[in-house]
Amino acid sequence: MIVWLNGTFGAGKTTTAHELTATLSDARLFDAEQVGYMLRHALTSVRVTDFQDHPPWRALVVATARELLDYLGGTLVIPQTVLVERYWAEISAGLAAAGIPVRHFVLHTDRATLVRRIETDTKEESAGALQWRMDHLTPYEEALPWLSRAAEVVDTTHTPPAEVARHVAGRLGRVPGPPNVASANSNRAVD
Repeated sequence: MIVWLNGTFGAGKTTTAHELTATLSDARLFDAEQVGYMLRHALTSVRVTDFQDHPPWRALVVATARELLDYLGGTLVIPQTVLVERYWAEISAGLAAAGIPVRHFVLHTDRATLVRRIETDTKEESAGALQWRMDHLTPYEEALPWLSRAAEVVDTTHTPPAEVARHVAGRLGRVPGPPNVASANSNRAVD
């Protein structure tokens, strides 16, 4: 099984993914961004602004996930922003064709909270990286309608990552979620 944590930068995907892998005994983190880094040196002649624009990235994420699950079993937790609906359709179709069940969650928070989190992130070292994250807020907001249809939306605005992870695990039927957190496919976010 794959648990895909989507959402824009600053929503809490990476921290929640680490909490979730600690919560689920059979879970491992798969950072699909590393596939993009691997491809950069080979695809320098093809100019794109995001490695997700390379078709090999999408195909290799599917192939790598399939190979990891065949080898290790269990659950892969993938914290990866995908804002292009066509790319998500391609990835999810590839995973479905491989017989891999996917639970897709969008970790969501309001813009003001995202800006504050991005600006105060002590892990990002360069101003360019911070600006790159800021530049993706509007594309995320534009993608939110299709993301809300394709995934279960979990509002992380006032919810710590450990509680978000418990909630996601509860939605998977693995542990009970906290009583004040609810999520559904109905475009409703967690309060």
